Amino acid sequence: MPITEFLDRNVKLYGDKICLTEINPEQEEKSGQTWRELALVETAHNVRYRKELTWRSFDEKANQFAHVLLERGVKRDDKVGILLMNCIEWLPIYFGVLKAGAIVVPINFRYSSDEIEYALGLAGVSVLVLGPEFIDRVQAVKDDISGVRSLWFVGDECPDFAESYEGLIRTKSPQAPDIKLTDEEDAAIYFSSGTTGRPKAILHSHRSLVMSCEVEQNHHSQTASDVFLCIPPLYHTGAKMHWFGSLLVGGSAVLLRGIRPQWILEAAAREGVSIVWLLVPWAQDILDAIESGEINLAEYDLSAWRLMHIGAQPVPPSLIRRWKKVFPHHDYDTNYGLSESIGPGAVHLGVENIHKVGAIGKAGYGWRTQIVDESGNPVTPGDVGELILAGDGVMKEYYRDPEATADTLKNGWLYTGDMACEDEEGFIFLVDRKKDVIITGGENIYPVQIEDFLRGCDKIKDAAVIGLAEPRLGEVAAAIVEIKPGRECSEEEIRQFCTQLPRYKRPYRIIFDQVPRNATGKIEKPKLRAHYSGGSVIKRQIEIENGG
Repeated sequence: MPITEFLDRNVKLYGDKICLTEINPEQEEKSGQTWRELALVETAHNVRYRKELTWRSFDEKANQFAHVLLERGVKRDDKVGILLMNCIEWLPIYFGVLKAGAIVVPINFRYSSDEIEYALGLAGVSVLVLGPEFIDRVQAVKDDISGVRSLWFVGDECPDFAESYEGLIRTKSPQAPDIKLTDEEDAAIYFSSGTTGRPKAILHSHRSLVMSCEVEQNHHSQTASDVFLCIPPLYHTGAKMHWFGSLLVGGSAVLLRGIRPQWILEAAAREGVSIVWLLVPWAQDILDAIESGEINLAEYDLSAWRLMHIGAQPVPPSLIRRWKKVFPHHDYDTNYGLSESIGPGAVHLGVENIHKVGAIGKAGYGWRTQIVDESGNPVTPGDVGELILAGDGVMKEYYRDPEATADTLKNGWLYTGDMACEDEEGFIFLVDRKKDVIITGGENIYPVQIEDFLRGCDKIKDAAVIGLAEPRLGEVAAAIVEIKPGRECSEEEIRQFCTQLPRYKRPYRIIFDQVPRNATGKIEKPKLRAHYSGGSVIKRQIEIENGG
């Protein structure tokens, strides 16, 4: 069945229940009132700060937008782009596109003008819905995106090159259009993160989206009484597919526009949040703020919070050990997936397996996994190979890229490009991206292993390890190290800490700098390589070989 049927069912079962709440804590700072004060009064300002939708209102807005699309000539399988920051209009627009039989194309809000133009052209987008943050970027390329015939604007002060979304939907019918959908039909195009090159367009069917709902709810046991705090960007599969677990059961969600630790804890306390999905940097920031005394946990009623889970990147075991000391009552979970596998859940640790923290888990609900060698043959447990996946959540193709599709989809399996190994109990441990492996003097070095080790130093906030060219060894490992605020750390201290590693795994070069991460928390290693590979050849071999 198509995913839109879950929305139809929720209207019948929970029509008057609040399903979405948008909170914008930046409005508090501009108003001079505290967040709690704003929550207690109804003011014009408060309307901008906090917005709500019931399941019925959600569905009606989706239906109204679907009618706009159909009346403007959008046909089945036409592409509609969404270029919005997280907001309460985002998901109704997404479902409006699906109800019209069109294909929804979420756009990364970090894209530059050129990247927006590239993505719209690659996906063949004919209608683009944009927000106020993107006026300048879209205006810069509006004459070059010839395939986009309509630009619709969500927000106040609509630019002259677009039409107002609110004006378009205001008079349209709140009843569902008469469009019949099947689970085999194309539903959405997502873009890969582009960590190894230009983003690819990933095509998914309704069946993929439905599977993500079922996987998420099976893994985290959402009920209609749960409240999910959604912080990551909705353009990405991770945030939306975790929300899909709430969609399946009629649970509520809070869209928090901001990532400060105080805002996260305040939202969790005031909204009665029970499930929070975090990225590694946000969890680190929360713990740092608590441990430094910046945040007093006694000020927050977090009794409803039952589950914290992390995904989108390797999770340092040291981080989870810290978290459980501060929040011993929380269940913890991690999920692994790719946009090509409709986001998180293809591999799943499970809250009952926290003793295996560090592993990404076993095959998720409805998924199959293998770890294979270069010839596609399963490796011996304990050996490193490429992780491959099979299940209904696998993409249909890389849109308009048959060569890349053939390289990634083979004999019913999705080749992830991630190197992994499996222990004697069948738990899978992520080793690194295939393209990130460093080969130094004939030895394979997996950066994730070194990064996890470095984050175990109590002075290090974050770390990234990349390979840099070196004439004799081919490549050497360079560690970009970000120190915790208010702490001091020398290169010698880090080198001494690294003596616990085998000599060939110790970083040849230590660089003190910030670790750049994208909106989904992945380390932006291409940026680091581009920045540091242009430097002079490393001249530390003799010192290192002598124990330096």
